[in-house]
Amino acid sequence: MSRDAQKKLAAEKALEYVEDGTVVGVGTGSTVAFFIDGLARMKGRIEGAVSSSEQSTRQLKSHGIPVFDLNAVGPLKLYVDGADECDPYNRLIKGGGAALTREKIIAEASERFICIIDEAKQVEVLGQFPLPVEVIPMARSLVARRIVELGGQPVWREGVTTDNGNWILDVHHWRITDPVGLEAKLNQIVGVVACGLFAARPADDVIINGQVRVVAR
Repeated sequence: MSRDAQKKLAAEKALEYVEDGTVVGVGTGSTVAFFIDGLARMKGRIEGAVSSSEQSTRQLKSHGIPVFDLNAVGPLKLYVDGADECDPYNRLIKGGGAALTREKIIAEASERFICIIDEAKQVEVLGQFPLPVEVIPMARSLVARRIVELGGQPVWREGVTTDNGNWILDVHHWRITDPVGLEAKLNQIVGVVACGLFAARPADDVIINGQVRVVAR
């Protein structure tokens, strides 16, 4: 089965979680694009969406789905997003599309976080995909030095500015055996806006090939 076929199956399954009359949190990326297309078929049943990126906002609006500011709607019932990596405990690396901060905010504001991925995103230990860290531009070198002290190799994603006006450091050569602990350490570095570890608040369910994956215990 092609990766696009896997992504579409996962996106279609996620539509089953959408409740009538609600505002749906929507993430970013190629798998989420299939979810947005599916959401368009049921747009008359929902109030609208909160979007994690300008890219997703454009796609939602092209389907005639109202897009709201999170401040205007309060807590959400559901957030659906993809991931760059997922471990057996539903802990994730996200941020390949540079939308990690808004994604993390919406995930935190949602009662249920559903992650939709294809099989290639599954790993035993996070870190094969470089970990994105969003930083205030003037703090880029400072944050990079602190990350080196933690054993990572940060590389500036030159030419990329986030929707928040910040920069991204991609951290290579980390085998992340304690994602919750590393997330906490990175959050404490002055100049870090957010890191792409979704470990303290992992996904509630991960859908692969249209099936909800059983979480390791």
